[in-house]
Amino acid sequence: MRQFLTHPGFLKYFANTSWLLGERVLRMVVSLFVGIYVARYLGPERFGLLSYSLSFAWLFSALLDLGNREIIVRELLNNPEQRDLILGSAISLRLGGAVLLGSGVAVGLHFVENDQQTLLMIGIISVGIMFQSWDLVDYYFQSQVQSKYTVWAQTIQLIVASLIKLALIIWEASLVWFAVVFLIEYVILAVLYLFMYSWRIGWFPIRSCNLKYSQQLLKNSLPLLFTGMATVIYMKIDQIMLKELVGTESVGIYAAAVKLCEAWYPLPVLVAGSLYPAILGAKTTNPELYHSHLQKLYSLLVWTAIALAIPTTLLSDWVISILYGDEFIKSVVILKIYIWASVFVFISVANHKWLVIENYKKYILLTTLLGMGINIVCNIILIPLYGATGAAVATLISYGIGSYGSLLLFPKLRVGFWFATKSFNPFLHFTSTEHHE
Repeated sequence: MRQFLTHPGFLKYFANTSWLLGERVLRMVVSLFVGIYVARYLGPERFGLLSYSLSFAWLFSALLDLGNREIIVRELLNNPEQRDLILGSAISLRLGGAVLLGSGVAVGLHFVENDQQTLLMIGIISVGIMFQSWDLVDYYFQSQVQSKYTVWAQTIQLIVASLIKLALIIWEASLVWFAVVFLIEYVILAVLYLFMYSWRIGWFPIRSCNLKYSQQLLKNSLPLLFTGMATVIYMKIDQIMLKELVGTESVGIYAAAVKLCEAWYPLPVLVAGSLYPAILGAKTTNPELYHSHLQKLYSLLVWTAIALAIPTTLLSDWVISILYGDEFIKSVVILKIYIWASVFVFISVANHKWLVIENYKKYILLTTLLGMGINIVCNIILIPLYGATGAAVATLISYGIGSYGSLLLFPKLRVGFWFATKSFNPFLHFTSTEHHE
């Protein structure tokens, strides 16, 4: 055991994971409290308009990376000698993706009514998203297990952006400036990424593009592109529909509660990521141990979500009052409902790991599309009747069906349904899935 713990390979991965974990925790805490401070300053109406603008721009964000993140990391890992070709071809695709993103936003705006200020904010935020093209640098350092360099860049960006937001509040800046900060923080991150790359490697190989390789990269990315688009629509469409059907104040009330719930969403990703190597290793060596590890992952994530949801539900009045103030008191009922959607979000993270291991990736798209469709239909029905509360109920229903109920629809996924079902029973230990198939 001591030899394993002191092995250079283990120490390298442990250090890399520690850097990533530290940055995630810091970002989660700082972003949450700065975001709350911004919401208190803006109030429900203006905070709702900012949240709507962010959601609308993010709706088209999947067009930027074209779903090729995992593929690029894999290519860099498997073919390190082709680094310049891979990165040069990938950035050319990103530039094309930026054009698609801008075009998508422009077309989408023709279907909604917005004033000049909102149009300006959506445009500014969309340009900011385009600067995410340079997160290819992050992909490279991930493939080399050297994430500390991009973590440095991300931490500097977080601190600078947070200080600017606090300064804007002190100076009583207008709403548009908070959209400008979004652009500034991604410009800063892009510059820092390029600096880190040039410092450690050299000039970014922007000219090392190969048309044939780019086409192959795009072809392999298309299934993941559709999944990414469906996921973003799934998560952001509620705030857009809420604004169009009710108004911006309701979006602010809704977004305040959502922000508190989504602050926890990086947690299951970190937990699942840390357990993933053990689960993957057991897959080929010990099927019984593999199933046991999977069950433990589902159970751990479900009960972590429940442990967060119960106190949040009981203390929601106090939480909203202390953090946001009386202006956001209507967010209490939203928080009580929306926090329970986290149970199904956590299940979906376990589902994703299991489906990837089993090479059932097409089902990720199918279940996401199902959840997205149910979310839209439920929002159309419930928002006109119950406003922001209806949107929260729609989210809970669609997440429940998309991440849990949908597993029953596909024979190959029913084992996953039983993993998830058994995880709700803290006294039942998983032993075998054979009788469920």
